[in-house]
Formats: sequence, structure tokens, C-alpha cells
Amino acid sequence: MAEDRKPAGVESPAEAPPAAAGGIKGWLPLILAVVLMPVLAFGMTKFVIVPELKSSLGLKTPEGAAAKGKTDAKKISVPFNKLLVNIAGTMGARYLLVSVTIVGTGGEPFKAKIMENEAQLRDMAMGALSSKTLADLEKPGSRNLIRAELINGFNNVLGENSVQEIYITEFGIQ
Repeated sequence: MAEDRKPAGVESPAEAPPAAAGGIKGWLPLILAVVLMPVLAFGMTKFVIVPELKSSLGLKTPEGAAAKGKTDAKKISVPFNKLLVNIAGTMGARYLLVSVTIVGTGGEPFKAKIMENEAQLRDMAMGALSSKTLADLEKPGSRNLIRAELINGFNNVLGENSVQEIYITEFGIQ
């Protein structure tokens, strides 16, 4: 009867837990995590995040252009010279002078559409540029961000993705 009573927490040899399983089974979750996480990250970046960013910025993708049936029409350039705005946060003491060239396809109808909406396009561009602070303008890659913002804004004004590229031909901070 004394053998039936055991102090709490003491196990008999017959009830001992099995020895830890060694070998590959113990390492399998770690190996799977190390192998699958980079593959999953690459797949999400390439097939989900980058296409989503391109579409939100209004940038064309080679697959998207082919899927919409667009052909390589003749590109036409329309200059927008001397956009002068005050830099945000400088209380009017500093200004930014920018000239851009808008590039799109469609020939003369594209140019006519740009000229027809010139006041709206200039207003949109000046509003976007005047919201930039001096720190924003001095960051590396700031011109690419401005370019993408202007493409998106111009396409919103024109009602379609007719603007493919914008070249910044003048960029001066005073």
C-alpha cells in the first residue's frame, strides 16, 4: 500500500516521458521557416506589392500595355516652362523654379488636350510642388517622387493614362 502512494511530481520509471526525438524531425520547422520565408517574401514583392505600387502611381507595365491592346504610337512632348512656387515652411523666403516636359502618345490630339487643359495642369502641378518642404526637396530621389506625383495628377486631370513620362528640364531652389 505504501508503494501506491507517491509524492507529487515523482514518476515511476514506467511512466517516464519518451526520450526527445532527435534527427531531422526536430529541425524540420526551422528548416521550413528558413527556406520558405525568403521565397514567400520574394513572391509577395514581385507579384503583389510592386504591381500594386505601379498601378497606384500610374506607371505602365509591359504586360498591362499589351493586355490593353496599346501599340507603340508616336510619342509627343509638350513643354511646361517656368513653374514658380514658394517652398512650404519657408514663409515665402524660398522658392522653387521647375520646368517639365510632358510625354505621351496620341500625336496632335494629345497635344491639343494638353493645351486645352493647360490652366488646370499648371494649377495641379503648382499645388503639388508648393506642398513640398525644403527637406522634401533635398532628399535623395525627390525628383522621382515629384515626377510620379505629377504623372498621377496630370492623368487625373486628363481623365486617362495618356501621360507616360515627365522629364524635369529645370529644377532650381532659391
